Parts: sequence; structure tokens; C-alpha cells
Amino acid sequence: MSPVDKRKSILFKFLSIFSVVRIYNILFIVLAQYLTSIFILSEKRLFEVILDYNLFLLIFCSTISIASGYIINNFYDQKKDIINKPVKYKIDDVVKSSTKLYFYFFLNFVVVFFSSMISFRAVIFFSVYIFFLWFYSHKLKRILFLGNLFYSLLTITPFFAILLYFKNIDLIIVAYALFLFFILLLKDVTKDLKNLVGDFTENYQTIPVVFGEDFSRIIISLITFVNVILIINLYINFSDGYMSIYYTISLILLLVFMIKLYKSKKVSDYLELHNILRLIIGLGVFSIILLEI
Repeated sequence: MSPVDKRKSILFKFLSIFSVVRIYNILFIVLAQYLTSIFILSEKRLFEVILDYNLFLLIFCSTISIASGYIINNFYDQKKDIINKPVKYKIDDVVKSSTKLYFYFFLNFVVVFFSSMISFRAVIFFSVYIFFLWFYSHKLKRILFLGNLFYSLLTITPFFAILLYFKNIDLIIVAYALFLFFILLLKDVTKDLKNLVGDFTENYQTIPVVFGEDFSRIIISLITFVNVILIINLYINFSDGYMSIYYTISLILLLVFMIKLYKSKKVSDYLELHNILRLIIGLGVFSIILLEI
């Protein structure tokens, strides 16, 4: 192999690893944790929060834990990803499964090592979190509805870590956490519609596989209704700064989502629905800044 080919091979492997760990999601979660810390949880000044060494370690450990979770999830989902995500599968498959597993265990070691610099409780917390990320990928995600619930719980868990760090449990935080949980739940059930063929082939007991698309739309409609109620509650009771702008946009997007839901028939339609929910979550992170305007 020529030097140029070697460099290309190394580059492709790095791109493959970035795809497996979903680097774009990782960076977004880091941003979300810092914005939550600065504008909601901490009473310190901006640079005091950014330069807080223990907070940095906490967010670093959360980030690496999530990255390792993506790796083990990719390992168990390989067969269904061939069907549901053929292009991404080809990119992810550049790196051998054994190499991914070695990297997975290395990242877990890194998490335990750096969490030990925070406290022994942090070691326990992240060890339990890593275990449930593995257990979710290995077993729970195949179980009807339980997989969706654990997806939402495991996604918001890093935010509870920083909440415990700041010891700031307020009613507004509970309201935001509930909304985030149910919008993530809605997103995951919608994703199951998109991934129906691969899930059915690999015997994943998702709502669309077990009950069909029509019943799934009813469940999605109910979860959407819960989200609408939660947004209205936020609008009435927690419209600090200009957050009412975000609440209004979210309600409009959920209305569009519901209209499109009952017109959707193809995978591309369900992908569009999934992207609407991703947009609501993305706007939600950046809208945190509106609390101080």
C-alpha cells in the first residue's frame, strides 16, 4: 500500500469512528450541557462556569459515556442497519467490529478514570450509566415500549448529573425535564416507524412491528398531545425572557407534525417527521439563551 493509500485508509477509519460515535450529536450534547449549566442551573458568572474544572470533568465523562454507548449500540444494530441505514452502515463498517469493541472498553476506562477525579459517587454514577447503556443496546431496546422509555431516560441522564452537581432542583427544571423526556419519547417511537422493515426482520418488538402503523399513529398522537399540554404549561408558568417564542414555534411544528403524520406512508415521510422533532429539540437547546434576554 502506497503512503497516499495509507493516509486515505487512516482518514476513512477516522471518518468511520466519527460516524459510529455520532460526533455531531456529541458536540450538540456538550453545548446543551454547558448552556443548561450557564443559563439555568448555575448562579455563577459565565466564565466561572466555563472554567469550572469539576463541571468540565463531569461533562467530559458524560460525553465519553455517550460516545461509548453509541459504539455498543452500533455493534448490536449492525444487521438491522444494513436494511435501515445502508449508506451509514457502509461508512461504519470501514472499522472492524473487534476494533470498535476495543475502543468501547478503552472509552469506558477513560470515563472511570476521570470520574474518579471528581468523587467516588461520580465513579458509581457513571459505572451504572455505562452498564445501562450496554443493557439498553443488548436487551432493552428489543422489548416493547420499554426500549423507548429507556432511550428517553438514558438521553436525559447526563443532564441530571449536572443538576445534582449544582444541587439546584427547581420546579422549572422539572417542567423542562418532563418536556424533554416526552419529546424524546415521541422522537424514538416515530423513528421506529421509519425503521419498521429492519426492526421486523431482526425481530425487534417495537410498537410498529407488534401493532402496525395505524396503531402506532394513535400512540404517537397521544404522546404529541402530552407534549402540547407540557408546552402550554411552560408557556403559562415559565415564559421567562423570550422563551414564549420557542414555545410558540414548537406548538406550530407539532401541529405540522400531526398533519403530516396521517399523510405519511413512505420511509422518506417518516424521516421528515423525525427531522421535525429533531428541529424542536435543536431549537430548544439554543433557545436556552432566550432565558437571559
